[in-house]
Amino acid sequence: MNELAAAGSGGPASTVSFSAERAAIQHALDGVCRRWLSALAPATAEAVRYALLGEGKRLRAILLIEAYRACGGTGDAADLAASIEVVHAYSLVHDDLPCMDDDDMRRGRPTVHKVHGVGVATAAGLAMVPLAARSAWHASKALGLSDVVAGDIVRELMEASGGGGMIGGQLLDLEAEGAPLSLESLERVHRLKTGALIRASVTLGARAALAPEARRHALDRYGASIGLAFQIADDVLDVTATTDELGKTAGRDLDLQKSTYPALLGVEGAIQRAVALVEDGCAALQAEGLLTPPLEQLARFIVERRS
Repeated sequence: MNELAAAGSGGPASTVSFSAERAAIQHALDGVCRRWLSALAPATAEAVRYALLGEGKRLRAILLIEAYRACGGTGDAADLAASIEVVHAYSLVHDDLPCMDDDDMRRGRPTVHKVHGVGVATAAGLAMVPLAARSAWHASKALGLSDVVAGDIVRELMEASGGGGMIGGQLLDLEAEGAPLSLESLERVHRLKTGALIRASVTLGARAALAPEARRHALDRYGASIGLAFQIADDVLDVTATTDELGKTAGRDLDLQKSTYPALLGVEGAIQRAVALVEDGCAALQAEGLLTPPLEQLARFIVERRS
């Protein structure tokens, strides 16, 4: 993720380095740990720190920063971007628990519950939800945003991660294990489970930049499209990549008897669907003059990645 290359429309590939953004996000996550983890029980704090500071693509956080910049934001949005990484890390901690997907590996190392125990991992995940809200409020105010806008940002982040977003999608995903889903039903699950937080990443960036409604709408469509494309690509990688490449256990969808895009559309059909979604999202930004090289590259990385 340090170097991503994406082909422009008909032209040679252009490369944008996101190493500076990733370093800024890592620094912001360090700040979250320094600022607020002392209020938690030591064991819980260590588990949260383990979850937050491990290696990761930081895709959602980078999307927030680049959406903010595309909409004319000039401040340092890394702290706000870190808040969405807190939510994402929490989702991974709980997703890996034995009562959920029961996975032992994440990001190339043992999952939080394998290192800290199931009880502590569960508590750590729960603690990260208010931590994300607090971080988002603090970061919004640091950007000079009003209480109203800061409140809107926290509300949107929590809605994207709650019962009407990520958590609701996870529940639907668990209920669907062993039950074949139609393509329409599968997309509904994943627009919530995976797509809601990716969608919020770009719309929060737009909101922080005080973008007008038309620009927020375009970024919302872009986020919804690439969010679903991300899950389709994940399903494809689950059957085509190795555990070493993924940094997590390959083949888990089959083990858990989940409906997947390759099962419904075939691998090539699933890839074509993901590519079409990315094109649709980029077209929405192009129409509003928001298709910056970083946002296009990030969208194309979603379907070209190997982890």
